[in-house]
Amino acid sequence: MPELPDLQVFSRNLNKMLSGKTVKAITVHKAPKLNVMPAALQDTLQGQKLSSVYRDGKELYFKFSKGDVLALHLMLHGKLFLFEGKNENKYSIIEILFNDDTGLALTDFQGIANPTLNPPEKDAPDADAADLEYLKTKLGKTKTNVKTVLLDQKIIRGIGNAYADEILWDARISPFSVSNKIPDDKVKDLLKSIHSVLKNAEEQIIKSNPDIIAGEVRDFMLIHNSKKKQSPTGAEILVKEAGRKTYYTEEQELYS
Repeated sequence: MPELPDLQVFSRNLNKMLSGKTVKAITVHKAPKLNVMPAALQDTLQGQKLSSVYRDGKELYFKFSKGDVLALHLMLHGKLFLFEGKNENKYSIIEILFNDDTGLALTDFQGIANPTLNPPEKDAPDADAADLEYLKTKLGKTKTNVKTVLLDQKIIRGIGNAYADEILWDARISPFSVSNKIPDDKVKDLLKSIHSVLKNAEEQIIKSNPDIIAGEVRDFMLIHNSKKKQSPTGAEILVKEAGRKTYYTEEQELYS
């Protein structure tokens, strides 16, 4: 699933490619969780100019000239494709055709990528905007393991499985640590790692794939990387499978 750094790069590229274009038509192919009828989506967005594309949590937000927002959640396998004239992409969920006959299609072979018109505002901050007091408060209120907290989009938005592992290794905190047992100085380290790991990842993605709007770039990852057996400091990378894979090392302190 694309996470905050991926989506940050996607949004920047899509904004450069598409902003200023006017919607000619919206076609919904398969979107069972769409919060309005397809005709209402078409009526709302047709004729509006795309003002900007930006990331919000794990979603891409397309903001239009009248203030309406179309949010796209790619889920696990959603991908975005540009097209000209006719959308030939398989497994299309939704497509936006602009007046110049260029368009954008969201596809997903699982059929679960989800568009939402004018999504409600979220209470939880984005991971790159969370501050120390907020993180201390949230961790201090739960006995849940810290990785689960980082993945909870109702607490902090944008982090997924892969980057949670990278962040926790960088902070040298075991993913299995009890959240309210982590001392304040390590929470400070954790926040620093959240910001630095996500920012570095964004830079790495841009460097290797400057025009990317779909997919995941993971080859630069230090810990959550099936091709690597050791951390940069020489420790064995361990993998625990429990629904999702957790990559970690014994360098990370367990707080319990």
